[in-house]
Amino acid sequence: MAAAEGNLRVTPAAPGWRTPLVIIICGCLIALLSFGPRSSLGFFVQPMGREFAWGRDVFGLALAIQNLLWGLGQPVAGAIADRFGVLRVMCVGAVLYAGGLFMMRYAATPLSLDIGAGVLIGFGLSGCSFNLVLSAFSKLLPPERRGIALGAGTAAGSFGQFLFAPFGVAMIDNFGWQAALTVFAVLMLLIIPLSLALATPPATSANVPAADQQSFRVALAEAFGHRSYVLLVLGFFTCGFQLAFITVHLPAYLVDQGIQAQTGGWVIAAIGLFNIIGSLGVGWLQNFFPKRYILSTIYFLRALSIVAFISFPITTFSAIVFGAATGLTWLSTVPPTSALVALMFGTRWFATLYGFAFVSHQVGGFLGVLLGGIVFEKFGSYTPIWWLSVLFGILSALINLPIVEAPVARPVAQPA
Repeated sequence: MAAAEGNLRVTPAAPGWRTPLVIIICGCLIALLSFGPRSSLGFFVQPMGREFAWGRDVFGLALAIQNLLWGLGQPVAGAIADRFGVLRVMCVGAVLYAGGLFMMRYAATPLSLDIGAGVLIGFGLSGCSFNLVLSAFSKLLPPERRGIALGAGTAAGSFGQFLFAPFGVAMIDNFGWQAALTVFAVLMLLIIPLSLALATPPATSANVPAADQQSFRVALAEAFGHRSYVLLVLGFFTCGFQLAFITVHLPAYLVDQGIQAQTGGWVIAAIGLFNIIGSLGVGWLQNFFPKRYILSTIYFLRALSIVAFISFPITTFSAIVFGAATGLTWLSTVPPTSALVALMFGTRWFATLYGFAFVSHQVGGFLGVLLGGIVFEKFGSYTPIWWLSVLFGILSALINLPIVEAPVARPVAQPA
């Protein structure tokens, strides 16, 4: 693939078979595979809880650890990918992910669940999830294709959620939760051959323009000294809090309300299906509207949908409508967030800087999952967490409004 894309140039030696279409298709398949199983883990709470007499706080802790380590590992994985290329990081991530699912399948104690579902899957996700797919898209694709590609990569993750949620429920019902986890683990190994299409070259002085040859420390100092980046990072916390809480606790919440377990699978699937529309739509809209306004609108609409959902009696119909409404705003925050990072700082350290934004997202996810389990075990209700999600949504809608959408000002070297 030829030459200069954005602020990081792809070497002319890149294989000719890696056309933009091949890159996008393989990246979308990776996003689909990596996002599918982790979005379906909430369906294992009740069958495993019955078998081992575990409370929801046990699963809450394991999946909270997963969200936290996914976030903490993301900037590390991003920095390695920025420096040495995406391929190695994705392969290691896929192996860790598969290993975590296998260990979860044989988990018989809370500690083994924490290690498998928490530590291994968490670090595995940081190495092979859609975050690195978006980084590869930003570096390998020309600027005019990035917006829709970022939306497509995000939408593919949602399609994985759409496929794996009912698939996971059907596997558990017909073959047991152990078989379902085994199949999930095997599927994760498909990421390894697919990642060949997303290989990016190591960053060297030969393929990085002189203007972008920042050190790691300088890039971090520049980003965290930039007010708009800090606001973007703070707002992303809410996205993680809401998504993780709903993914893990919504299936059990619906059962508590007298809704069949299969309905929970279709609600999570509806979220994934409609997020395809939301992500692709936002990927297209950000070419015409300020990204900060899009983000603000998404957070506000998500808060409104939660208020409507918990304010009326829960039925199968209302649950699926909530899934559809939530899906439209589910991961649609990712394309404008990632695009803003690339706009502000270029693509040289994109995976690293987006990784630090994702830390905020996953700290929110950690708290959403953990507090959901703790609050339910203490009060027998998720109501306080639902309203906390509403509050965070409104705050993030306001936080994103002052963001300035422009490249960061850098001093220009003067000739001697």
